[in-house]
Amino acid sequence: MAAMDFFTSSMFILLIFLLPISSFAEIHFTEIRNDNRPIIPFDVFGFSHGGRLELNVSHLTLSDSNPDLDLSKVGFFLCTRESWLHVIQQLEEGDISCALQSDLVKPVYTFDSLKKQDRFGVLYSETDADQYTLVFANCLQQVKVSMDVQSAMYNLEGKNARRDYLSAGKTILPRIYFVFSLIYFSLAVIWIHVLYKKRLTVYGIHFFMLAVVILKALNLLCEAEDKSYIKRTGSAHGWDVLFYIFSFLKGITLFTLIVLIGTGWSFLKPYLQDKEKKVLMIVIPLQVVANIAQVVIDETGPFEQEWVTWKQVFLLVDVICCCAVLFPIVWSIKNLREAARTDGKAAVNLMKLTLFRQYYIVVICYIYFTRVVVYALETITSYRYLWTSVMAGELATLAFYVFTGYKFKPEAHNPYFVVDDEEEEAAAEALKLEDEFEL
Repeated sequence: MAAMDFFTSSMFILLIFLLPISSFAEIHFTEIRNDNRPIIPFDVFGFSHGGRLELNVSHLTLSDSNPDLDLSKVGFFLCTRESWLHVIQQLEEGDISCALQSDLVKPVYTFDSLKKQDRFGVLYSETDADQYTLVFANCLQQVKVSMDVQSAMYNLEGKNARRDYLSAGKTILPRIYFVFSLIYFSLAVIWIHVLYKKRLTVYGIHFFMLAVVILKALNLLCEAEDKSYIKRTGSAHGWDVLFYIFSFLKGITLFTLIVLIGTGWSFLKPYLQDKEKKVLMIVIPLQVVANIAQVVIDETGPFEQEWVTWKQVFLLVDVICCCAVLFPIVWSIKNLREAARTDGKAAVNLMKLTLFRQYYIVVICYIYFTRVVVYALETITSYRYLWTSVMAGELATLAFYVFTGYKFKPEAHNPYFVVDDEEEEAAAEALKLEDEFEL
């Protein structure tokens, strides 16, 4: 049973190493109560050559006070992902009986140094640049541990040895988020100018698009401030609350916008069908769940036993939302194809059909890139260049916003309805050829 527990914990921490961690290793305070897990992962951090770990543990109690316990098998250590794979192999082959005994890990503090104290503090210097996970190991299966843990990891930068609490590879994120927030504020100003200039052909959906852009800009601005404060002080100072609020609003409005555009609401029809309303009734609550999961993931950490579960919930809900928003676009394409054969307005419907097909493809590409490609970049990219995955995701999102605004901007002469007889005949012939091709 003990071996099985350790194997389960080993697989758990391996999963922690493989999953992208959104935590930025600010100063953390963790309470552990009557816990007998053999492995408890804490923070993940990318050290430069001037890395530091401050670890303070208080109110430490063990369920077994036997003085003969080998407390060298209980303590904290640092480990890289590559090293942990070899540690698991050493344990399976019986070369060692405890992870702390491996020469591949870097012990920070073991409990045999306690000397009957219930607290300790240690400042650990790490000169080997790499991405490490702070791990607590308890190889005494009969012993339960209770303690309060405060940990802070940072790099010393510059001649003044300034503390940088952001992991190496993420230290430039505040500037990236701030620059993108300025870009979105600029887009909002441009969009306001377009709406004013073509105010006679503005629909409700265009004001909704403006709201989405402004919320995205505010979300990025709060995230820039959040990371900037963490970088300098190790704490977000309340900016994380604003970030979560605007992230929640941005997520709901963006998915709602995709659904509304997919249904053709406002610029094609002034109402939503029952099935389209049901999609919204599914997407909006799921976005609420996704944002709750995101807050739990960010504010707790891998030391919580439910952390991986919340991570899986977030990924599952996000995938469901991404799939749900595609249905209205597919329905619109189907309806336009049927209308093109029956109402005699082949050119108008063909133009609409082409636009919705383009939008369908772009939405799929956006979802695939931001959910799959960016995730892959986070996983395979060196910890020094983790900012590149953020940059790639933001560039893809910006491209999607620009495409949506350009394709669905208000027009003085609506291209849907201004067609001449030659275009009508050409469109009818194109639809006929398309039907023959499908047959």
